[in-house]
Amino acid sequence: MVKIAVASGDGKVVDRHFGKADVFHIVEADSEGSQFKIVEQRSVTPVCIAGSHNVQSLHQTAESLSDCQYLLVSKIGYLAEIVLTEKGIDVFELPGDIRASINKLFGYIRMQELIEK
Repeated sequence: MVKIAVASGDGKVVDRHFGKADVFHIVEADSEGSQFKIVEQRSVTPVCIAGSHNVQSLHQTAESLSDCQYLLVSKIGYLAEIVLTEKGIDVFELPGDIRASINKLFGYIRMQELIEK
């Protein structure tokens, strides 16, 4: 199983900027991405509040998502992406329907596997 964190307000659409998200939907998907389900919602303190960034919240959020292999967001800043990547999380800006975004993610994964062969 693959674990994916999704920045979504409703659990249907990837529609949140990483820094403004106060909840992440945790998705478990089979290795092909054809079957998946939301298994959990994780509440966090948003990293970006009123235009300023809280570095402590950034690190806490990264730690709370560290069991996920991937993160899907509508947007993310450079520093946040670096911190998450250091935690071993691959970050993708894939706004839109969660199913379509997961399909795009697994299409990318398959392409990477073909390139590496």
